Amino acid sequence: MRAVLYGPGAVGIRAARQLHGAEGLVRLTVAARNEARAREVSASLGSRSSGGPWSSALLGSADVVVLATPTGHRSLAEAALAQGVHVVSVTDDVDEVRALLQLDLEARERGLSVVIGAGLAPGLSCVLARHAAADFSCVEEVHVAKVGTAGKACARQHHRALAGEAIDWRDGAWSRKTGGSGRELCWFPDPIGGLDCYRAALPDALLLTPAFPDVERVTARVAAPRRDRLTARLPMLRPSGREGAIGAVRVEVRGRRGTAHDVRVLGALDRPGSAAGAVAAQAASWAVAGRFSRPGAAGLAELVTDTAPFLRELAERGVRAALFEGHGAR
Repeated sequence: MRAVLYGPGAVGIRAARQLHGAEGLVRLTVAARNEARAREVSASLGSRSSGGPWSSALLGSADVVVLATPTGHRSLAEAALAQGVHVVSVTDDVDEVRALLQLDLEARERGLSVVIGAGLAPGLSCVLARHAAADFSCVEEVHVAKVGTAGKACARQHHRALAGEAIDWRDGAWSRKTGGSGRELCWFPDPIGGLDCYRAALPDALLLTPAFPDVERVTARVAAPRRDRLTARLPMLRPSGREGAIGAVRVEVRGRRGTAHDVRVLGALDRPGSAAGAVAAQAASWAVAGRFSRPGAAGLAELVTDTAPFLRELAERGVRAALFEGHGAR
């Protein structure tokens, strides 16, 4: 595998470490607008890596590119597809996700993968939703909640999301609500426990709804202290959360098993940057190996239909998910 990692921030550097340790890696190129930063990260990895400024020419000798920059993923993905390169994007920005989903037809025609939202949530949360859905004959509801940020760029996105327009899927139509509304107590794996979570401009429903054709409701919320919610529409004066702090994701799936209705809740606890980096690196390896269920542009809930090996390999990377005997609030 010949991989390019663009954007060695909090998530990108962890994805680079995971990629560098991947079986079958031939070469890893770390690219950034700041050339010195790219070379510094590359030097810390070892002999199979190199670093330098970003250039589309890097794609000419790559099998996959991991996009860990805050913006611009659509144009970068188009350039990669044009050169026959798989794409893994860690974005959790609604507009970026919408733009990448529009590349589905082109990616299918080229037999390439554009993995969208390959982080903690969306990302790991999408795989957990698919894994939980295996127990149901019909999935009716999927509800995602997350807590924690990976770094400064992630914290800024968290701040913008709380001020943005939330998108839910309800009864066959998109429902738009004000970010920061809809307070709900969500229970995460210990030691985090119960936290107030709110609607926000999160792309989870855009990625999960196509994966479950009969689903009636898909929602996503983010945990936030009162200060963050009240100041979301003001300029961000200081980072929200601390890089390296423990975060978590909680996925609640409701549906039918035969004639009975049931609920299953899965959760994962990890440092958001570490978990997101591991998911992105594994998605890159799976794309190159042709292990996804189909080519095209989609989230992991669509691309990973056999979730057991994906989760098992993530566990080997140090990211473990488990059945969460928590509380269903709905």
